[in-house]
Amino acid sequence: MKEVKVKIKKNLFKRFFIKVCRLIGYEIIDQSNFYIPTLNKSMNENLNVLGKKSITLPLGETKITRKVSSLSIIFRSCTNVNMLTQNKKRLFDKEKSEYTFRSLNSIITSLKYAKETYPGIDLSLTVIDHNSKKNDVDKIKSQLKNSSFDYSFVHLNVNEFKDGIKKINAKNKPVTENQISNMSNIFKSFLTAKEKSKDLIYFVEDDYLHSKETFAEMISSYERIASQLNKELILCPIDYPYLYSKLDNTNIFLGSTKHWRGVDETLCTFLTSLNLLEKHWETFISMCKFEHYPFEKPLHKIYKSEYCLSPIPSLAVHFTNINSIYGLSPTLDWSKIWNENDNY
Repeated sequence: MKEVKVKIKKNLFKRFFIKVCRLIGYEIIDQSNFYIPTLNKSMNENLNVLGKKSITLPLGETKITRKVSSLSIIFRSCTNVNMLTQNKKRLFDKEKSEYTFRSLNSIITSLKYAKETYPGIDLSLTVIDHNSKKNDVDKIKSQLKNSSFDYSFVHLNVNEFKDGIKKINAKNKPVTENQISNMSNIFKSFLTAKEKSKDLIYFVEDDYLHSKETFAEMISSYERIASQLNKELILCPIDYPYLYSKLDNTNIFLGSTKHWRGVDETLCTFLTSLNLLEKHWETFISMCKFEHYPFEKPLHKIYKSEYCLSPIPSLAVHFTNINSIYGLSPTLDWSKIWNENDNY
């Protein structure tokens, strides 16, 4: 009986100690079974509390001072144009619409996972489409309707922007009709973000496939790193191969489950905040009025004064031509992420 009473006393003390730790904001770890009783989680689970703290073992806790309240996805689609600036085939050699459908499916799947992981976050999805076939538009709308998220579909009117685009580019050549529609769609995306978004915005083209963890990782890593730096960020979820073609010094940050490194170049798929969009508005929209060389040159100018980070390994894959240095991210199973998103 004496031994039983001792065990009961120990268990009562343990439960009381756990409650006290929770109240004062401390976490305790049971190293014998890799369990954190104050969180009711094992050590290999997501230990972050959105808007409050980011926990990475063995570094401990980072207090969140930059809370994320919402994420708006703005998806630019055009199923009638295979490649904007070249005629090569994409990996898997499918119709352009197939990449659009799978890309949107991957985004919806990742958003659902983010909502399960962080129920308090406000998520929305907008598709801005230019000149896709009616059957393709119907399919996109069906995907949106079945997503269970707040969504909208916008038919791009290029004539709203055409007159504001210079017809001769930085190479002293005429700007193509496809590029004019692309620049118009980007401009419409920026305007939509200013009108509808409240916090984070993800601008994305329709040939990027995302892992399930993409948005949960970007949201929690944004909070963690922005709180550490006390600065707004730009996050690019793709580990582009061209980033390895030159020797650059960089900074490495620890996110939620990924390492993030500083980069000074991206394409036109990236996440940022409404704060930064408004701060650099004229530079952002300059990309929509004049075709620079490289096209993303205004973005690169912004990255000289703001932190732009890319994950290692990649969270998403750009499904372009296999030989493109702007395409397939290294050390990933491209077939796996492609096949995972055939259920649209």
